[in-house]
Amino acid sequence: MEILVVGGTKYFGIPMVQKLIQQGHKITLATRQTTQDCFGGHVERVKIERTNPASLKNAFSGRTFDVVIDKLGYCSNDIKYMMEAVRSEKYIHMSSTAVYQPKVIDTREELFDGYHKELVWCNRSDFPYDEIKRQAECALWQEYRDRKWIAVRYPFVTSKDDYTKRLLFYIEHAIKGMPMHIDNLDSRMSLIHAKEAGEFLAYLVDKDFEGAVNGCSDNTVSIREILDYVETKTGKKPIISSSGEAAPYNGEPDHSINTDKAKKLGYLFSNLNDWLWDLVDYYIDITSMNV
Repeated sequence: MEILVVGGTKYFGIPMVQKLIQQGHKITLATRQTTQDCFGGHVERVKIERTNPASLKNAFSGRTFDVVIDKLGYCSNDIKYMMEAVRSEKYIHMSSTAVYQPKVIDTREELFDGYHKELVWCNRSDFPYDEIKRQAECALWQEYRDRKWIAVRYPFVTSKDDYTKRLLFYIEHAIKGMPMHIDNLDSRMSLIHAKEAGEFLAYLVDKDFEGAVNGCSDNTVSIREILDYVETKTGKKPIISSSGEAAPYNGEPDHSINTDKAKKLGYLFSNLNDWLWDLVDYYIDITSMNV
């Protein structure tokens, strides 16, 4: 198939594009071209400014793709600009479990209704992250019901290459004895590995499915479990204090993400325990070398 990837040169976009190449698809990579990619001659490259509708129309005028995978669609205007600029048989939108208000145990796709929520045409800076992602989906549900689209909802994505360093925050602070303010120490939370996040997007390109779908590793973990593991491995007791630096996963409620829809499509996610503790060990090692 001819696939347009918007973004794809960073983080879990890399294993996504690599999987698409392995599957034999013809890939056009649309970015600002500020980051050098690792795909060599396996992809065509187009320079765009994602938030500029004229740039998108100039780049894609007269072209049709089988699938568009849009990793850079954050708000409702982003959706509109892309839908008006590109002709495609299927549009895959990189959404987020942040759309749920709030996440709960066994969070299912039906818990966010993008059809009945008021649609506001907005830019990325108009609302907090969770609301602009909701508005992006509202645009799909309400304005583009006649288009075949998928909204893929992920929780926090992590791996050794995690540029956000959110998980690393807890390990570093525990080992270095830096106080942390944590407001959800015992809340269960969901994660997904970056490689799997990329490969699931690639998996969906030829699947007969429309609407929203969750993606998430099986099982959950609490911050307390992670810190207890670090203490057992290193002997370093974390310092938890209301005056400490605010932790990155603060505010996350006790929740789990249901992936039954993905499983019905034939995709089985890994168990969180199969990769998380190896990742924590890696973070322990790199942090201990710098203490």
